Amino acid sequence: MRESLLSMITKEQVLDALRHVEEPDLKKDLVTLNMIEDIKIDGSKVEFTVVLTTPACPLKDLIANACRNAIAHFVSADAQVEIHMTSRVTAQKNQLADNIKNIIVVASGKGGVGKSTVAANLAIGLAKKGAKVGLIDADIYGPSMPIMFGLEDAKPAAIQLPDGKTRIEPIEKFGVKLLSIGFFTDPEQPIPWRGPMASNAVRQLFNDANWGDLDYLVVDLPPGTGDIHITLTQNYPVAGAVIVTTPQNVALADAKKGIGMLLMESINVPLLGIVENMSYFTPAELPENKYYIFGQGGGQVLAQQYGTAFLGEIPLVKSISESGDAGEPVILKEDNPMSAAFLEVAERVAQQVSIQNAKAFTGIS
Repeated sequence: MRESLLSMITKEQVLDALRHVEEPDLKKDLVTLNMIEDIKIDGSKVEFTVVLTTPACPLKDLIANACRNAIAHFVSADAQVEIHMTSRVTAQKNQLADNIKNIIVVASGKGGVGKSTVAANLAIGLAKKGAKVGLIDADIYGPSMPIMFGLEDAKPAAIQLPDGKTRIEPIEKFGVKLLSIGFFTDPEQPIPWRGPMASNAVRQLFNDANWGDLDYLVVDLPPGTGDIHITLTQNYPVAGAVIVTTPQNVALADAKKGIGMLLMESINVPLLGIVENMSYFTPAELPENKYYIFGQGGGQVLAQQYGTAFLGEIPLVKSISESGDAGEPVILKEDNPMSAAFLEVAERVAQQVSIQNAKAFTGIS
């Protein structure tokens, strides 16, 4: 009798059960959000696919467990549930092009807070999670990505596309497609960039490159507020900004200025959240101890003040800068707490992009 009841499980029952599973960030159920596909039923076996909004979703396991519980509670406790987790990265409402879904800018109010380190590890982290990622080093006054990616002597090639147009081919490494101002300048020769020159150079990195299909294009901005920021944010649809600061009051004060510029009505870039770099120091001989030598909690307070997400604390550890100087960002190191910290930041950034896109398309508040 039990087997006959199990064989009568229908797709409608499965869908009705999954309507009780809410996507934690978007606050709607998985069925309404069209996140359930390919339902298959064979006797007591129920199989379906959950389509996440990003491969870097930090709530993947939570959603899968909620689905299993819903089937057990609303359909049958004896059902054998097999869930396939996949993803389709959501795109901005007004994306740059059909092939580039989301532009993420990484900014800071002042130099020396580790903005480029965060940008490099963020891009690689998103790629490690399975996303298609590009990275533009738009810090024209101090391009550091060629060093961080071990590409100091690299020179991008110009290729001709089938439509006859010539494009710059980004250099791919660690799963990230990279273009930097540093690829086109002499590192020993300072360039006195004027505003229009700088803006035109950055436009070329966007417009004249063969980026292919990208889920995320991460842009490492120069520190502070200036022509590059205005040019980029007013001419390209930015999904959101990641603000990097340290706990020091002077850094937080400058970060507020940077946030203020992004939130100006004429620019209006959504904040994805705050990353606090150099948050604390942990001695190797005392791995459980955290010493907040520059102050504590400043990044979290800043996030609360602007109603945005706190994306994480990155500790002050020598290996982070050493890895960047050696051309292999620390996130590439397996089973490393620094790698885990940056990977968590990447997941949270992807999460916030999905939330912003959902707000734009569906009015979710």
